[in-house]
Amino acid sequence: MVNSIPQNKYADALSRAPWRIFALGIVAALAVVAILMAALMRAPVQEITTLMYWLSISSLVSLVLGYILYRRGLARSPSLSLTLVLTYGWAGLLTLANVWLMSEQMFFSKDHDLILSGILLLFAAIIATTFGIFVAASVTDGLRQLARTAQQIAEGNLQARVSISGRDEVAMVGSTFNEMATQLQQAAQEREELEQMRKDLIAWTSHDLRTPLTSIRAMIEALHDGVVEDPNTVTRYYKTIRSDIIALNDIIDDLFELAQLDAGGLSMQMADHALGDLVSDTLEMFQALAKDHDVTLRGEVAPDLGLVRMCTPKIGRVIANLVSNALRYTPDGGTVTVTAVRQANELASEVIVTVQDSGPGFAPEDLARVFEQFYRGEQARSRADGSGAGLGLAIARGIVAAHDGRIWAENAPEGGAIVGFSLPY
Repeated sequence: MVNSIPQNKYADALSRAPWRIFALGIVAALAVVAILMAALMRAPVQEITTLMYWLSISSLVSLVLGYILYRRGLARSPSLSLTLVLTYGWAGLLTLANVWLMSEQMFFSKDHDLILSGILLLFAAIIATTFGIFVAASVTDGLRQLARTAQQIAEGNLQARVSISGRDEVAMVGSTFNEMATQLQQAAQEREELEQMRKDLIAWTSHDLRTPLTSIRAMIEALHDGVVEDPNTVTRYYKTIRSDIIALNDIIDDLFELAQLDAGGLSMQMADHALGDLVSDTLEMFQALAKDHDVTLRGEVAPDLGLVRMCTPKIGRVIANLVSNALRYTPDGGTVTVTAVRQANELASEVIVTVQDSGPGFAPEDLARVFEQFYRGEQARSRADGSGAGLGLAIARGIVAAHDGRIWAENAPEGGAIVGFSLPY
């Protein structure tokens, strides 16, 4: 349970209207002087009035100059300690100036000099204290803002921020506090996204597992109950069951491999291998599937590619994932092209592999998230058919990162999607 911070309504009122401090101080000082002169010195009304006149002018001038000094200089001070020291110095100057000015203006008998001096000192002290209270209220207002904003954040309002101007320690704390609040807000958003991803994982994985399991169960029950007796149908059922079991196994393998990538425990046995051969093997593996969907598979490998240091099975998995994903979204009669080239510059040399399809491409809002685990775009490339668990690109990103490479996705100007990755050469 969050304890609320006690509020001081009087301090808040003064901080919202600092001129009230000046007004109250002047009125209190004049009232005290008038009462003491009438009670102790038994001064005539005319003398008291004259004194009040000059004291009013002196106090207003002193406080206006002090206010200007604070707003023009002390409020911009880089140190709270320096601000307070200068405030004390100004208060002392106020005391001396007011006493000297009043002593020059008033002409009382020597018997009353001591009392008059005491009254003037008391007046100057009240005025100086008033200015000190004003500065203290201005300084502590920032601290109260910090306390109120911290209370709002503790109650769940992560958008709350403090507005403190200046360069002193309080302003620095306010700036740091706002940065902390921003980080807390970002962390909360990330937690919400992770929670949503967890829910999506449960929903999508359940769907992807349930679909082949339901199919397998229905066909096994049909075979067990003797509903299907035609040899050709029985053979077809067995082939479908085998295909569904392979699909289930692929999903489980994807989940396991993704868990290894997240834990940093994926085994990478690096060796020099011909990347061109790996591209050819992958294209050969998907030729039958491409033919079934009337999709043309093409490969373009640069002749100077040479050997690349990599974990051959894992990079083969990356290329297979990208080709499989491209085939899934390429319409009948379309084309999927795999290219592998060498690119060198002054800083480094790398091998770039791209897979381009002639499908609808990525929705603009999906481009930044296509490599997230379990992310499925809601637009053109969504998995409405339920095929795959949304892990292929996430696994590809993890494997490429383990090779100190980079991976990206973009839409081709002529249409279709391009997914590519690079490896150090």
